[in-house]
Amino acid sequence: MTSRRKFIKQAGVAAAAFTIVPRFVLGKGYRAPSDMLYVAGIGAGGKGESDIASFAKSGKAEIAFLCDVDDRRAATSVKNFPKAKYYKDYRTMLEKEHKNIDAVSVSTPDHNHAVQAMAAMQLGKHVYVQKPLTHDIFEARALTEAAKKYKVVTQMGNQGASGDGVRQLMEWFNAGLLGDVHTVYVWTNRPVWPQGIEWSSAKAEIPKELDWDLWLGTAPFKDYVEKIVPFNWRGWWDYGTGALGDMGCHLIEPPFRVLGLNYPTDVTASVGSVYVDEFKRGYFPDSCPPSSYVILTFPGQNGKSPVKMHWMDGGIQPERPEELGPNERMGDGGNGVIFVGTKGKMMCGTYGAAPSLLPTTKNKEVTIPQSIKRVPGGAEGHYGQWVEACQAGYGKMEVSSPFEIAGPLTETILMGNLAIRSHDIRKARQNNPNQFDYPGRNIKLLWDGANMKITNFDEANQFVKREYRAGWKL
Repeated sequence: MTSRRKFIKQAGVAAAAFTIVPRFVLGKGYRAPSDMLYVAGIGAGGKGESDIASFAKSGKAEIAFLCDVDDRRAATSVKNFPKAKYYKDYRTMLEKEHKNIDAVSVSTPDHNHAVQAMAAMQLGKHVYVQKPLTHDIFEARALTEAAKKYKVVTQMGNQGASGDGVRQLMEWFNAGLLGDVHTVYVWTNRPVWPQGIEWSSAKAEIPKELDWDLWLGTAPFKDYVEKIVPFNWRGWWDYGTGALGDMGCHLIEPPFRVLGLNYPTDVTASVGSVYVDEFKRGYFPDSCPPSSYVILTFPGQNGKSPVKMHWMDGGIQPERPEELGPNERMGDGGNGVIFVGTKGKMMCGTYGAAPSLLPTTKNKEVTIPQSIKRVPGGAEGHYGQWVEACQAGYGKMEVSSPFEIAGPLTETILMGNLAIRSHDIRKARQNNPNQFDYPGRNIKLLWDGANMKITNFDEANQFVKREYRAGWKL
């Protein structure tokens, strides 16, 4: 007589034989279910919608689960992936479906990135997280350490890290064409959403499709206001990280990678303000400023001089290089990066695209052999690269923006925001009324990167780590 245990075992083997079909049985052009990466998307609208579509486009990932707090935003993804089971609360999804999920994509507002990614990693799931990796410096460090602890494949959604452009810039720099790079200018035309404004006092009706409490997540409770969802949250510190957080990962990534930068040693920042009327300056510390100018100092590598990185947003741009022709475009127009070395200069646009030596005539005169392997598909291959790395397993395949790189990059960007936010003079004056005279005054903060601490102005350290709303934890 067959024992119950033996029967169950035999039945399980038989069931597996029908589920995991060998590739040769399916024929050429078909993929066995066992070869597919089963992905859950937290954030199914907006950028999440395009991320999910890109994973599926690789042909090696199946979008098995979708999660979004707003049914309106998720509608297209739900339509495109009718077999995917839909949830509103990612915690419920992970609890019920974790055995059926291989990897998780996080594309939600910045303030919820860390808790969602951490929850997935703690279950042993590979994660892809949109830029910026996190809202706070502490969160970035925590995710970087968790990736190693849980041995999962990670990738941040700064697709330019996989592009050909940044690799071309690296080859020019490695060939010594620029000499010792001491200065980098980075600029963006963001914000293209409201900043430097007062939070609306007009309470609005919450759309029936939106779970506002879930959307708030880790952030302090506030009544719903019009237009905060789906885009304008970027201009509020409770949820977003401003222009620097939005574009910094795309624009600072090339110099970070090319020059081998790590934690900065100090940062200065000045911010622009709007005028409410002829006499009153508009200053709203809950809102990111309309413009900012940040200077980060990085220690020199291998005996070279320190690097000064100038970040500008809100319409501020650096002086036009003399080597650039009068009708030639600087960067990609609204955004760009310029490297200044002792022997030469080079520039690029967003994502490291359109790399160019200066003057541009050098691009035809100089031939440097390709020495850095390209990612198939370039920036678009960023998604497929992660999918394949997840299938290969932790440590088996290189990805362009793993948390060990994306984490310190994000910390650097958030370091700039920490300086910007330190202009809240009302808090500063509680301890030292004479330290800052007015909002926007240029200040210098000294940074201990290893310990994540400002050493000369303790009030600034409140921005290193947020206090989550009750019921939420990392």
